[in-house]
Amino acid sequence: MRTISLERSATAVYSGSAARAAEVGGHRMPDATPIVFVVDDDVSVRESLELLIKTAGWRPETFASAHDFLSRPRPTVPCCLVLDVTLPGLSGLELQQRIAERTDMPIIFITGHGDVPMTVQAMKAGAIEFLTKPFTSDVLLGAMAGAIERSHLAVRHEAELQVLRNAYASLTPREREVMALVVAGLLNKQVGGELGISEITVKAHRGQMMRKMKADSLPELVTMAARLGLQSSRK
Repeated sequence: MRTISLERSATAVYSGSAARAAEVGGHRMPDATPIVFVVDDDVSVRESLELLIKTAGWRPETFASAHDFLSRPRPTVPCCLVLDVTLPGLSGLELQQRIAERTDMPIIFITGHGDVPMTVQAMKAGAIEFLTKPFTSDVLLGAMAGAIERSHLAVRHEAELQVLRNAYASLTPREREVMALVVAGLLNKQVGGELGISEITVKAHRGQMMRKMKADSLPELVTMAARLGLQSSRK
């Protein structure tokens, strides 16, 4: 039987880890208890990890197969996935491929019989840890804490990007044209020449655009455009 022992030292070191992970870069995410997903077909491992995760202050969700996990709706809070390599049906490595775009959910692989090629494949595909059993709870908790901090950063980045997308969506077609030319480095007079409108009209559109984007300066607007992946409309 595969078991993972719970150590008192791990509780002392990692109790409150969730609270630390919930505050990254001075920004706290309210009501966002991190989730640690566990996918392992061994019930004893799932039960041990569930207790360990609860002890650390996170929320555990366990699954016996990759298909069970895939049926779970995508979470909106920081999370990570502790994944067994060998699973019935869809393997851990195959599951990793299925969810490759979910960069907000770092993966920690655990296995009882890993080898170098398997480890290389998992790490190249984006896994942050590959742990071979037996391993101590301290090691796993450290990996989970690091994974959750990464997830917090990814979730916050996506939330900030969505705010920018919403602001950009609120612009009129003309304001978007003005924004593209302004971030390309054109002066108001040049923007007017490109669009066939007066410099005064350009200033009005530019002012509205800057307010909607909540940009306090041109460099800030350029940064926003870059994050949105906008291309200049200038011919």
